[in-house]
Amino acid sequence: MDVQTPTEFVREQVTTVREKVDQLAGSVAGTVAAEKDKVSATSSQVGDFIREQRNAARVSLRELARTAGVSNPYLSQVERGLRKPSAEILAAIAKGLQISAETLYEQAGILDRRSGNPDTVAAIRNDEALSERHRAVLLELYETYVREHAATRTLHRDAHTADTTTTPDPTEESA
Repeated sequence: MDVQTPTEFVREQVTTVREKVDQLAGSVAGTVAAEKDKVSATSSQVGDFIREQRNAARVSLRELARTAGVSNPYLSQVERGLRKPSAEILAAIAKGLQISAETLYEQAGILDRRSGNPDTVAAIRNDEALSERHRAVLLELYETYVREHAATRTLHRDAHTADTTTTPDPTEESA
């Protein structure tokens, strides 16, 4: 039987710990990279949306920066997805674009998207024939109808379940 010296034992333990730390560091680095990609994708998405809204409103980058109270270079970086704006900055940009801050918050991932079919919601949001106010009203109505329909479906399902479970079987009563 081989007996390890205390030095050999410590070296072996240090090597084992280093291997574990390297594994964990690799795992953490992968997670951080994935989260960074998500943040970049969200920043790019909100930036693209701001650019689309600005172009649709025929407002220059400089004009929007001035009305939103941010610098021209900063707004440019937001549109290119290089900066992730705060909720306050998004609200100021929304005001400058004359759209609801909620819309930008949803694009930035700050608020959950509305319920309903995402294609329907997107169609309403992207319809250039509608004002921002009309879009908001239509989305609110649509969401209300979706909720009411889901509630009605649940009531019917629960009523059907209650009918089938509470109706006594006539053959069991005679026993």
